[in-house]
Amino acid sequence: MVICCWSAKGGVGTTVVAAALALVASKRSERSVLLVDLVGDLPSVLGIPEPEGPGIGDWLSAGEDVPADGLARLEVAAVRGVSLLTRGTRPLAGNERAEVLCAVFDAEPRDVIVDCGCLWRSGDGDADVRRSIAARATHSLLVTRPCYVALRHAVAAPLTPSAVVLVEEPGRSLDAWAVEEVIGSPVACRVPYDPAIARAVDAGLLSQRVPRQLERALRGAA
Repeated sequence: MVICCWSAKGGVGTTVVAAALALVASKRSERSVLLVDLVGDLPSVLGIPEPEGPGIGDWLSAGEDVPADGLARLEVAAVRGVSLLTRGTRPLAGNERAEVLCAVFDAEPRDVIVDCGCLWRSGDGDADVRRSIAARATHSLLVTRPCYVALRHAVAAPLTPSAVVLVEEPGRSLDAWAVEEVIGSPVACRVPYDPAIARAVDAGLLSQRVPRQLERALRGAA
C-alpha cells in the first residue's frame, strides 16, 4: 500500500503528518514501513542526523544507468521499524523515471508512506514529479487546515484526494463538514491543535514518542 501525503499550501504540517503516520503504522504492524522524503525535511522532523550520500533525486537523475533495485541501497534506518528513503541533492527530474519509481513502490511488500509536500506550484519540475507520484498512490491524503486560502488552493489543485487529514485550529469558522463539502472527499482524521506536537518536533523527539493526541488522530489513516 502506498500512501502519499500532500498539501495545496505550504506550512500546514504535511511532513509532520507523514512522519507520524509512518511511526504509528510501524507500531501497529508486524512489518516495517518505508518512509519516502520527496521534500527534504523528514530527517529534521524525525530528529535524526541529516543522511549523507545520494537519494531519490540522484537516482532519478542517473536515468537507466542505475537499476530500480538500486533504490533499496539508498535507504537509511530512521527508527526501529521505519526505513527512510531520502530526498538527495539533485532535482526531482524526469517524469518517465518517476513512473519506474511508482512501480517500485507498488511492488513493495512494506507499507510505503510518501511526503509529497506542496503540489500547488505548476511548472516546478520537482512539484510535477511529486504530483505524478501522488496521483498513482493507493491513498492520496490531502493535509490541510480549515483555512479559506488553503481550501481555495486545494480546489484548484490538479488532484482530487482519496481523503483529507484536517489539521484543526482554534477559532476557525470552517469545520470538517465544510471541508468535505468544498473538497468533495471525506475527512479521514482530524488532528487537534496541540502545542505538544510542535514541542516534540522542535525538540527532535517525534521519532521517540508520537504525542498521544496525534497518534490517536492518525490511527484511522495508518
